[in-house]
Amino acid sequence: MLTAKQHELLCFINDRLNETGVSPSFEEMKEALDLKSKSGVHRLISALEERSFIRRLPNRARALEIVKLPDAVKTRPPAAKTPSASKSAPVSAPSAANDVLEIPLHGRIAAGLPIEAMESQSMLSVPAALLGPGEHYALEVSGDSMVEAGILDGDYALVRKVDTARDGEIVVALVDEAEATLKFFRREGSMVRLDPANRAYDPQRYKPNQIRIQGKLAGLLRRY
Repeated sequence: MLTAKQHELLCFINDRLNETGVSPSFEEMKEALDLKSKSGVHRLISALEERSFIRRLPNRARALEIVKLPDAVKTRPPAAKTPSASKSAPVSAPSAANDVLEIPLHGRIAAGLPIEAMESQSMLSVPAALLGPGEHYALEVSGDSMVEAGILDGDYALVRKVDTARDGEIVVALVDEAEATLKFFRREGSMVRLDPANRAYDPQRYKPNQIRIQGKLAGLLRRY
C-alpha cells in the first residue's frame, strides 16, 4: 500500500519516462510534489525502491526504472497533451546537475612516487554529470607530480574501471601488483612509461608485465 505522496511520485516518474524516456531530476520531482527539499524526494524514492516499485540503475545519471505499477496507474488513461505541444517538436532532456551518485572511495593514490592504494568501505557523493557510462570509483590524490595537468594534492580522482589504455591517457596503474599511481600512460618500445605532469619528476619505466591498468581518469572533484 503506497502513501499518497509515494503514489503521486510513482505516477510522475512513469509519465515522464513514457514521455521522454528519461526519468525526472530530483529538483523536478521536488517541484512536482511541492516538497520543501530534495531530502523528501530521497525518502520517497527509497520507500518505492524498498517496495520494489522502482529500481535505480547504478552509475548513471537520473537512471530510475519502473518495475511495477499499482493497478490504478495501469488502468488510468494516458495524460492529455497540452494544446501547445507539437508532435514533431523535439523533447529536451532536463539537466541532471542536481543528481548525486555514491561511488566507492578506495583510499589514497600517489600522484608522485607510487604508494600503496588502500581499499576502503567509504563512499563518495559525486554529481552524476561528472560521470559517464561504466563503473566508477574514487581515489584521493596524494602528491604533486600531476599539477601541470590540473590534478592537485587532496583532489578526488574519479576513475572509470577499464583494463586497457591508449597513449596519452591518464590512468591508474598498479605496479608489481602492490602499488598504484596516477600518471600519463605511454608505450616506449618494449617498455611502458608512466609520465608525470611536473617538470620536477622523471618518467617511470616498467616492463609491460609489471603494470596493470585499473582505470582511467574520468573527472576530478575538489573541495574548498
